[in-house]
Amino acid sequence: MALLEVSNLKVHFPVKHGVFSRVRASVKAVDDVSFTIAPGETLGLVGESGCGKTTLGRAIVRLVKPTAGKILFESADLAQMKTAELRARRRNLQIIFQDPYGSLNPRMTIGDIIGEALEIHHLADNGSGRPARIADLLKAVGLEPAHAERYPHEFSGGQRQRIGIARALAVEPKLIVCDEPVSALDVSVQAQIINLLQDLQQARGLAYLFIAHDLAVVEHISGRVMVMYLGRIVELAAAKTIIRAPKHPYTQALISAVPVIDPDSKRQRIVLPGDVPSPIDPPSGCPFHPRCPLAQMPRCAAEIPALREVAPGHWAACHFA
Repeated sequence: MALLEVSNLKVHFPVKHGVFSRVRASVKAVDDVSFTIAPGETLGLVGESGCGKTTLGRAIVRLVKPTAGKILFESADLAQMKTAELRARRRNLQIIFQDPYGSLNPRMTIGDIIGEALEIHHLADNGSGRPARIADLLKAVGLEPAHAERYPHEFSGGQRQRIGIARALAVEPKLIVCDEPVSALDVSVQAQIINLLQDLQQARGLAYLFIAHDLAVVEHISGRVMVMYLGRIVELAAAKTIIRAPKHPYTQALISAVPVIDPDSKRQRIVLPGDVPSPIDPPSGCPFHPRCPLAQMPRCAAEIPALREVAPGHWAACHFA
């Protein structure tokens, strides 16, 4: 049974103009997305900037309200929940933000930042239980218990991200949305954070939705990978399958752009024409067809391709995959 099941999820933001703020259009940040995450699984999500990855992650934890669709977490639909019921459910859903500098309150000590979630969900008393729990969480992410008395500005970027991870772990979640958690860090620190996330997953049985734009990182940590383009999922398969045998032309272009160490590699770079269309006015039919080297008219301009299984466990949204 799936821990998380997302069905036909849409997140559209209204674009308002004029004195009366009338809605003139909408930004289709997430447009008809469906997928599942099993308990203990890491599902990677990749795509270029502006494709809707972060909006999708925030919608799952209800930091953004969906326009339509279902977000079934343990069979309960988060998309339809009221605030009180959602607060109780949110203990099982946490998020690690991309920016380790902006995601921590500079006026709070590390102990207060981590302990705030414990108080909200009544997971530790204010006596000896709370400091002991905070100390255990700091040690779990590779920090010292004494760091609880310090402030965020006293830590490096990698240490701040560890604090963010400790805050997410405080409520003992089952699923964590990792919103590009290593993109703002040095390469050596990235490896440390990735290894920490994997160790915590193994020890605590966590499931991750791991959002990133670095295909090498995603392949390393993920069991399956989704590729997103202009608010839609265009390919979904096992991580190694996506890297070695991509079916969708957009995925093929992404992988061709990854630098390779071997100077004798014969990988051919696929250069896509034009720019990513605006999500306010996406192309008709397949959203990728204006840039696709395989596009055939009029079908690709008129018909949105369904995400279909083109091989066992391998799904692609392309008429010709």
